[in-house]
Amino acid sequence: MSSGTRSLQGGVRVAVLALLWGSTFLWIELALRGLSPLQVTFVRCLLGALVLTVACYASGRRLPRGRTVWRHIVVAAFFCNALPFALFSLGQQTVDSGLAGVLNATTPLWSIALGLALGSERGLRPVRLTGLLLGFTGTILILAPWQSAGATGWGALAILGAAASYAVAFTYMGRTLVRRGTPTISLSAAQLVAASGLTAVALPVGGLESIDPGPVVVVAALVLSVFCTAITFHLTYRIINDEGATNAAVVGYLLPVVSVLLGAIVLGEGLSVRVVLGMAVVLVGVGMTRRKGPTATAPARTGEQEADADADEQGQGQGQGQGLEGVSDSSAHPEGTPVKATRRPALENAG
Repeated sequence: MSSGTRSLQGGVRVAVLALLWGSTFLWIELALRGLSPLQVTFVRCLLGALVLTVACYASGRRLPRGRTVWRHIVVAAFFCNALPFALFSLGQQTVDSGLAGVLNATTPLWSIALGLALGSERGLRPVRLTGLLLGFTGTILILAPWQSAGATGWGALAILGAAASYAVAFTYMGRTLVRRGTPTISLSAAQLVAASGLTAVALPVGGLESIDPGPVVVVAALVLSVFCTAITFHLTYRIINDEGATNAAVVGYLLPVVSVLLGAIVLGEGLSVRVVLGMAVVLVGVGMTRRKGPTATAPARTGEQEADADADEQGQGQGQGQGLEGVSDSSAHPEGTPVKATRRPALENAG
């Protein structure tokens, strides 16, 4: 396959992922018309787990075994699925879908802040530090705490909490789950299974209200579960595996645009100049945090070294192709981490 064809296919996958992922907030808003936030979260996790589990066994894989890996999966499921899914649904009771997508774009900023707090982000270059500060400045501009009409309510704070939860999840997953010999289709299926269990435990708290299963609500719940959760979860990992975390991170820049446009076109949501300006500042800040410093040119390898490298690449290639087997620095994106146990996934902007 030619490089041009691969590039075209990669672009199509990024565009499809951006549309699916960016539309998450639209479908959440529609599903909330007949379901409570916890009910939306449970349905999303349960149906998504069903789809990925069927895909896992259909591909000849199986769910992971062993107490240790399942302990890590449960923790990852809480911070990457159950908690943020619930916070998004709670937040969107008072926050428009477009604004929710914009606030979700702060995930990589939280990842860098977390890295600084944990000491894993060292030698932060001035341009990335400026981007971090600029991104949070844009977030404050969006929230407008100085205005009584600003988006400073609990809904916006819940969505910011979801974005921060993704940052915690990506760091944890990069250190405990990826590159441990388990196919990612198995990990992702198991993670949604665990998230379904966690959400089911919380249902008595706020998920037993009566439901209004109208056609719009049912369609929204199905699309949200199958396309915006299961397929998006897996497609993101495939892009990271096949094309690298940088290409997967490109989706993060498109999510706010997609969510804002869909909210305005489908739901008739309005946007103020302040919010649009804040969104632009956030995206510029995120873009600056993604900039890497110059890398040194590696010395030429001998023929023996080339052969060893080829053998290593062949070994690493076994078992891949089903999902995220490797990640890169997420700074963040979960989208979305040094290659081994110190890298964080680039799954930055999951909705």
